[in-house]
Amino acid sequence: MKDSMIDRDLDARPLFPPNIVIQVKALACELPYENGIPLSRFSCTDIAEETMSRGICAQISGSTVWRWLHEDAIKPWQYRSWIFPRDPQFEQKAGRVLDLYHGFWEGKALRKDEFVLSADEKTSIQARRRKHQTRACGPKRPMRVEHEYERMGALNYLAAWDVHQGKIFGHIESKSGIEAFDRLVTDVMDEEPYASAKRVFWIVDNGSSHRGQTSIQRFHEKWPKIVLVHLPVHASWLNQIEIYFSIMQRKVLTPNDFNSLEFLADTIIAFQKRYECTAKPFEWKFTRNDLTRLMNKLSGYSIDLKHAA
Repeated sequence: MKDSMIDRDLDARPLFPPNIVIQVKALACELPYENGIPLSRFSCTDIAEETMSRGICAQISGSTVWRWLHEDAIKPWQYRSWIFPRDPQFEQKAGRVLDLYHGFWEGKALRKDEFVLSADEKTSIQARRRKHQTRACGPKRPMRVEHEYERMGALNYLAAWDVHQGKIFGHIESKSGIEAFDRLVTDVMDEEPYASAKRVFWIVDNGSSHRGQTSIQRFHEKWPKIVLVHLPVHASWLNQIEIYFSIMQRKVLTPNDFNSLEFLADTIIAFQKRYECTAKPFEWKFTRNDLTRLMNKLSGYSIDLKHAA
């Protein structure tokens, strides 16, 4: 009985020629403001209304639009932020980092006494004391966290991740900057096996505490065996330490409920020690070939933007 009802419903659906389906999908892939529509994103209902407004078809529902878009996983109502790579040497700089992740430098395999560290700062981590005590979960009830809170201050967490050994170093600082970052480097370089290593590669972004040629010279004077390797600008997704930071964010800092900065600092360091007990190197699969394909794709997108302009 149910099957026959479904069959009748399907038979009752209006049939649209393929050219209308194609036009609707093309419309969904447009930005509304490019056509003078005062919307930031399309919904299925918006697309249906615009389809009828343009005279593509006389009548169509939002559910029909959704069904067509679902076939090609087109979701114009969703978005994500990104930063278009603008560094003219993006591929060259990113390629060096990818080589290090896979155990190579300038075409040669790394020696056993050469190490790769990925480092950065997680700045302005707030301690938020909730105005009512957090309640644990229960049957059919999630954890409850009071919405209102008092700000108890903020601190900075500096950390370095040994890419191939799966070892994490980190400490808390009240302020970030050159002196704070140098203390982290000193802590690592004073330990074995880094103290007696032939070379130690430090992968860093372009933050103020380790930016440009000046930082390379400073590092070389203080630690001659360090090779400072800068990521391209806006390429934090290539920095493996960010993976560890994201894990800590999920497991420790969300939700944020800390009565004091001391409690926050102690919790971060305790998590660092706990994490290292079972830590393994991240399975990094993005290679130079993947990078080349990405850059070719983005290059084509740049050409489209120039033509559009």
